[in-house]
Amino acid sequence: MRGSNIQFPMTTMSPPKPPVARKEFNPDDYRMTVGEHLEDLRRRFILGLLAYVVAFAICLALGKHVIWIFCRPLEMALIHHDINPQIYFTDVAGPFVVYMQISMICAAVLASPWLLYQLWLFVAAGLYPKERKLITKYLPLSIGLLLAGVITLYFLVLPLSLEFFIEFGGTLPLHLPQDRIDYVTKYPTTTPSMPLYHGNPPPPLSEGQMWIDQDLRRLKVFFGGQPRVITFMPGNLVAPMITLPQYIDMVINLLVAFGLSFQTPLVVMALVRAGILDVEWLRSMRRYVYFIMAVIAAFIIPDVVTGMIALTIPLVLLYELGIYLAARKPPPTPDA
Repeated sequence: MRGSNIQFPMTTMSPPKPPVARKEFNPDDYRMTVGEHLEDLRRRFILGLLAYVVAFAICLALGKHVIWIFCRPLEMALIHHDINPQIYFTDVAGPFVVYMQISMICAAVLASPWLLYQLWLFVAAGLYPKERKLITKYLPLSIGLLLAGVITLYFLVLPLSLEFFIEFGGTLPLHLPQDRIDYVTKYPTTTPSMPLYHGNPPPPLSEGQMWIDQDLRRLKVFFGGQPRVITFMPGNLVAPMITLPQYIDMVINLLVAFGLSFQTPLVVMALVRAGILDVEWLRSMRRYVYFIMAVIAAFIIPDVVTGMIALTIPLVLLYELGIYLAARKPPPTPDA
């Protein structure tokens, strides 16, 4: 406008800003209402459920192989004692129930990384930075200890325990009446020798043909177009009749117990950090704790020569690891 003394500031063209790198997920950037928290929880639950369904479908295809892996220690222990390594079931639906149970458990293990990640995304928003740093620091150690407990049970404790208990059952003698023993020894009978094979004899097989499978300790007979098994039982007072559901339940309970018990170092560290226990007191109680651990190991595996010592050593190392973690001074962290 003419005669106006209004002046406009001069503008200059600023150079284009460089593209901003994508920031990592930071829970501090999110503050949600209760409704938003519930909506986020629903979304995390659906994502976790979808991953579990996919893992469950995969485990259904591999369930029978996983059952064999669970039964492998028992199978080897029975074969070692010349006992038929078959496992029985008394309930009609027993094998199917075990199959579904194993598939569900393995699906949870297979999908656990994704499930834990979804749980962390939901929980982390309500934690202080110091708490989040503490969890992310010791979570790998917790998972490693859990796996160490499972591996220790499967490859060390379970085989030794089965060996001891099956061998102990075989030491209980069977005492027949004396007149029956005299009758047997007085009139001996002779039978033709039974052919031995590593597995099954070469075809063709005739109906009613019998042989001994010396690899699996089985007496077999060809009947109905396929080999049938006649089980061998020990000639003692007791004979093992182990059922599949009972054995699988025992192994699962032991896996959970050992996996949780191997969290002892983190529990000890948490108790010391909370001021409930003292490091010096834990060190002074070593001899008593070691004795209690030896008693627990002897209760689980009564075989003193191998089993009890082999189990006591990991327990002692876990206790010492807990003292070491508790004695370390935590690094300085910024205030929440």
